[in-house]
Amino acid sequence: MSHYIERSADRWLLRFQPRLKAVVIDGAKGVGKTESGKRLARVTYELDNIDVREALVAQFERLQQGPFPVLIDEWQQLPRIWDVIRRMVDKGASPGSYILTGSHQSKNTTLHSGAGRIVRFRMRPLALAERFDYLDRVSLEEIFKGEHTDNPELDSPVKFSDYMDEVVKTGFPEIYSADEDLRSMLIDSYIENIATREFQAQGISLRHPESLIRWMTAYAAATGTTTSYNKILDAATAGEDNKPSKPSTIAYREALGSLWLIDDLPAWMEGEDFMGRLKQTPKHYLADPGIEARLLGLSSDDLQRGRAVVGNPEYGSIAGRLFESLCAMSVRTYASTIGARVYHLRTASGHREIDLVIERDRKVVALEVKIGGSVSNDDVRHLNWFEEKVGDRVVEKIILTTGKVAYRRKEDRVLVVPAALLGP
Repeated sequence: MSHYIERSADRWLLRFQPRLKAVVIDGAKGVGKTESGKRLARVTYELDNIDVREALVAQFERLQQGPFPVLIDEWQQLPRIWDVIRRMVDKGASPGSYILTGSHQSKNTTLHSGAGRIVRFRMRPLALAERFDYLDRVSLEEIFKGEHTDNPELDSPVKFSDYMDEVVKTGFPEIYSADEDLRSMLIDSYIENIATREFQAQGISLRHPESLIRWMTAYAAATGTTTSYNKILDAATAGEDNKPSKPSTIAYREALGSLWLIDDLPAWMEGEDFMGRLKQTPKHYLADPGIEARLLGLSSDDLQRGRAVVGNPEYGSIAGRLFESLCAMSVRTYASTIGARVYHLRTASGHREIDLVIERDRKVVALEVKIGGSVSNDDVRHLNWFEEKVGDRVVEKIILTTGKVAYRRKEDRVLVVPAALLGP
């Protein structure tokens, strides 16, 4: 049995689940939702088992008998269960009663939203702080509270080559913990399962699953960019006369989104009145950089040696964008744990951009990602511009790097942090 890796979601659940009547852990299949739920649950109903589903339908009242907490795994296999739980909450269920997990969003529009009754939490693949849990780190929550060390003296043993290894491993725990020679096969199987079984389960029949995989590959090539969906389609079908229709590609995107496999980053729009016109397009990411790398046929060695030439040259270094994808996934994990939201910012002209804008209670952390160990004045100019525009709401300016030491620049107070040393 593989060693259990403590998750940021576990921290969130320990803090809030005992005080909430029902919580839902959302996330892609294999991300670790069930294992986190089982660590708290006293009884589990696994609804991907037809016998369990049929038995539960025959006697829903069992859910009121406990012992609590009750875990209902893959609830979307029995959509009626959502309203059953909602009604039990309305009738006075005790705090800490129900945990639901789901790996795709139900399309049943007749279901009540659960707003005000059932609280949802998005679980993402393994973040860097979860992979390197033995390291001291800079805490995002302490930054927002104003309690962090002003001049951290932290060293990181994680090398550039280690970060590239982490990019390609995926953050799905079972794949991550597998032997290296098995990982590629497991990732390929995961992707194939998406294009066949998971799409079918949503009522989408694909005559040519390879066309979806090509579209996903083009999406991976555009990771970390705001390129248009039309350009992504063109890249996926270059040289083909019989291209998928626009409605087909919209269906691809919606289905992958409902499987939690697209994790686009929304744009921060609050500063449009004083920053000039801002681009509203989300920044594109798949759920895990390891899937992106595998779709693109890239190994850690390819990324380390600069052999990766993928997509439009205007997109910039693919190694840099995959590292950014890993950092964005990690930061969003930390942010969700502490009740913050994450955006990106880009002016319409493209002259100014901030990779990650983290916001909580009107306080803002501006964060840039750099694939490298040294930081120049040019690297921090957008952060300093952002602080000048936004003012006192900016509580910290951070650059995440592949370097060895966390430190604060004297000239502009930018905090430079090796990516493995940032945590919730």
